Amino acid sequence: MFQAPTGSGGQLWVLLLQMGAIGLVFYFLILRPSSQARKKHAELLTNLKKGDEVMTSGGLVGKVRDIKEVESGGVKETRVTLETGTASVVVERSRIVRIGGASAPGAPAA
Repeated sequence: MFQAPTGSGGQLWVLLLQMGAIGLVFYFLILRPSSQARKKHAELLTNLKKGDEVMTSGGLVGKVRDIKEVESGGVKETRVTLETGTASVVVERSRIVRIGGASAPGAPAA
């Protein structure tokens, strides 16, 4: 009385196969590249040192004058002081998208 028709078992497998394929495409085209870009950007920022020429996400270009750890609201942040022209600007380390000629993945071309 409550038995499924005999042909519906094959349709279920096709649906599961399609959902699995969509999941794999999503992983390889979206998730994996973004995590690799995040790792490369973190590596780029660990190599930051005084005297490097950098560009921020806001477009400021300057040389690193100072790097210091600051505690703000119970959270440690790394702030970088840049000399750009005659001004000095303090930015968060994570806002740096290019060091010298090496740019972070996903950063706009200069």
